[in-house]
Amino acid sequence: MTTLRARLLPPAAGVTADPARARRDGFILVAVLWILAALATLATAYAVYLSSTATAASARDDGLLAHGLATAAVEIAALRLVAVPKDRRPSSGEVAFRMGKADVRATFVGEAARIDLNAAPKELLAGLFAALGAQPEAAADHADRIIAFRSPASGDGGREADLYRDAGLDHGPRHDPFVHVEEIWRVAGLPPALVERALPHLTVFSGRGEINAADADPVVRAALPGASPPDAGEGGDKGEAAPAAPPGTMSAASDAVRVRICMDFDTGRRRSAEAVILLRDFGDDPYRVLSWREDADLPEADAPPPPRPRGERRP
Repeated sequence: MTTLRARLLPPAAGVTADPARARRDGFILVAVLWILAALATLATAYAVYLSSTATAASARDDGLLAHGLATAAVEIAALRLVAVPKDRRPSSGEVAFRMGKADVRATFVGEAARIDLNAAPKELLAGLFAALGAQPEAAADHADRIIAFRSPASGDGGREADLYRDAGLDHGPRHDPFVHVEEIWRVAGLPPALVERALPHLTVFSGRGEINAADADPVVRAALPGASPPDAGEGGDKGEAAPAAPPGTMSAASDAVRVRICMDFDTGRRRSAEAVILLRDFGDDPYRVLSWREDADLPEADAPPPPRPRGERRP
C-alpha cells in the first residue's frame, strides 16, 4: 500500500523528480539570460550609434550653414567696397550681421598691409627678418635667398642650386613667383623658427612692392627702411598711429582684400573662416576668390577680434 501511494502522489513542491530535466532547465535559463544580456548590449550600442549620428549630422549642418554665412559675409564686404569709387574705397573696415541663428562679424583689410613675397625689394624683406630678431647680416642673406628663389635663372643659377644640394634638399629654387606663402619653407637657409614668425606678415596677393602702413601691423611697419623695432608688447595690435608716409609705403586701397569671419551660433559653437578676394570693377561678379580657409586650417589667434562697442571710433 505504501509503494502504491508513493507512485500516485506527485512530488513535493520545489522537488524535482528527474535530475536530468533539472539540468536541462538550468541550461535553458542561462541561455535566456545570455540572450537578454546580448540584446541589452545591442540596444546600448544602437543608442550610442544614434547619438553619434545625430551629433555628426548636427556638426555637418553647422558646417554647411557656416560656409553659407561666411560666403554672405564676404559678399557683403565686397559689395561695400565696390559700391564706392576706387579712389575713395576704404582700405579696411568691418561688417556685422545676424543670420541663421548666428552672429556673424568680419573684418577686411587690403593685402597691401602685408609684405608681398613676389614683389617686395630686398630692403623690405631684410627689414622684416631683422624686426623678427635676425641679425642684420643674416637678415640680408635671408632676403637674398628669397629673391633668388623667385627670380628667373641667371648665370649664377648653378651656385644657388649648389646651396640647395649642400643643404640636402631634393629641390632647387623655383625661379618663378611664389604660388603660396607656405612655399617660403622651400627656400634654403631660412631658420624654421624665423619662417614661422614671418608667415602672418607675408602675402602673394598684393602685387605691390610697397605696403600700406596705415593698415600694417607693428612688425611690418618696423620692416620699413629707417623704422624702429616694434615693442615687445605690441604683437599684432594696430592701435597705434602709423608713421606719416615713410619710404616704401602707399596709401591707395588694394584690389586684393583679406576678409576674416567669425560666426557665433546660438548653440555655443564658434566657426571661423578667412578669404582673400580680388575686387573687380568689370564683369558680372564684383570679386574673385583667391584663397579660402575654414576652421581646422585657421588658427584661433587669426579669428577676428570682438566687435567694438557702438560709438567707438576706429583708430
